Amino acid sequence: MSKFERRKFLQSALMALSAMGLGKFSLAGDGVKKQISNSDPNRFKISLNAYSFNAPLTKGTTDLDAVIEFCARENFDAVDLTGYYFPGYPEVPSDEYIYHLKKKTHQLGLAISGTGIRNEFGDPDKTKRVAEIAFVKKWIEVAAKLGAPVIRIFTGKVIPAGYTWEQTEAWIVEDIKTCVAYGKQLGVIVAVQNHNDFIKTADQMTDVIKKVNNDWFGLILDTGSFVTNEPYSEIKKMANYAVNWQVKEKLNYNGKTENMDLEKLFRIVKDSTYCGYLPIETLSPGDPFQIVPPFLKLVRTALEKVMTS
Repeated sequence: MSKFERRKFLQSALMALSAMGLGKFSLAGDGVKKQISNSDPNRFKISLNAYSFNAPLTKGTTDLDAVIEFCARENFDAVDLTGYYFPGYPEVPSDEYIYHLKKKTHQLGLAISGTGIRNEFGDPDKTKRVAEIAFVKKWIEVAAKLGAPVIRIFTGKVIPAGYTWEQTEAWIVEDIKTCVAYGKQLGVIVAVQNHNDFIKTADQMTDVIKKVNNDWFGLILDTGSFVTNEPYSEIKKMANYAVNWQVKEKLNYNGKTENMDLEKLFRIVKDSTYCGYLPIETLSPGDPFQIVPPFLKLVRTALEKVMTS
């Protein structure tokens, strides 16, 4: 076993031991991650969010099998198998298909860093929200079968007409609590993605996290969707609450689009308590088979520079 392999093995063992004592720590806080040095070069693993292949996956010109094979060729550590691209979505896939993907990723040396779905908890109609809860629970079951440690959900799209932000938040928090309790039963962390929808700022996201108040709940930190306030400051506020990420190519702020300063971003991540997967997501038009590798190279270069400086 090489030195690199030994280090990877020891890191995996340490993370497993931390997970066994999960009840003593907060997933969205300090405890678990402080056992690993901030300067450990193996602290982070790079994953690919399948949304990077949204256009060909939606058109049917490629499928998740091809995305998994691509990730293996490009030496990703993991892949986020977004639920939208499973056959028949929003209906749950067959166990046969779930286990096919699980087996394939394992055989190709990849982990599954997460999955995700679209849901709407911001509707004033409670009957509709109850149906959304049932929908999320079904996909929590899929995540558990898949071996995905985290399932990505949303809060709501907008504040409904005639209601306040606080009223809408109360429904959302109640519904998330129900889903998180179910996720805990099946060993799946439920996490909300900030998406410049109902949640627009770090302070709003913090309020939701504190009100849900469960260590099986956290944040999918979308680096490209804090657009109301200065984005790097917003990301820094939320980094300790992250249970997974979406590292994007671009920032949209003050009506302009600019390239993500990856070194600046990774310094924030390094200084946080986060340890684990850093899924990347490219949204540029064109062929993702050609677009993803150059961005992956930039990510790897920036991360190595930050972790060794």
